[in-house]
Amino acid sequence: MPPAHDASARQHSGELSSIPGQRGNWTSRSGGTDLAKAEHQIAELLDRSTPELRLAWRQLHRTGPPPGLSRDLLIRALVHQLQERAAGGASRALRRRLQTLVGEFAKRSASFDLDIVPKTGTILMRQWHGHAHTVLVREDGFDYDGQHYRSLTVIAERITGAHWSGPRFFGLTKRSGALAGVENPQ
Repeated sequence: MPPAHDASARQHSGELSSIPGQRGNWTSRSGGTDLAKAEHQIAELLDRSTPELRLAWRQLHRTGPPPGLSRDLLIRALVHQLQERAAGGASRALRRRLQTLVGEFAKRSASFDLDIVPKTGTILMRQWHGHAHTVLVREDGFDYDGQHYRSLTVIAERITGAHWSGPRFFGLTKRSGALAGVENPQ
């Protein structure tokens, strides 16, 4: 008897299906899954109905797919999981390296250190092309040249005509525990 490639034929024959969502245990990690088997499973995904794909997602992630996720994206996500398992997944060293990179990115993405945010009433001064520019720190933003701004970056761009980090432009960086270019009239 030739092997049955139809998932429903295997299901009715009592054989466990290797396709996610078809009575198979797809959530257990089998390190011995070979690429040919994964390719076969991927090909079978294309023939599945959208409700079957949603069921496979639910079994894999223990929750339903995001609302409005298209059939194409469901298939792509499931294919990714099959390929990842066939390849053995990411190594422990790679996962550690990725976590390190995420932490470094989070540190760099902050525009400035919250410990050096100037207090309300502080006056920031900066010389630019021979002119002194003064900014008053308010509770809800900054005052510069008679106008209110919510961002130092907008003020720095107005002064220079180019994109600058406002905190960096006004010297709000750590230097031996002190703020550079900041006066507090209190």
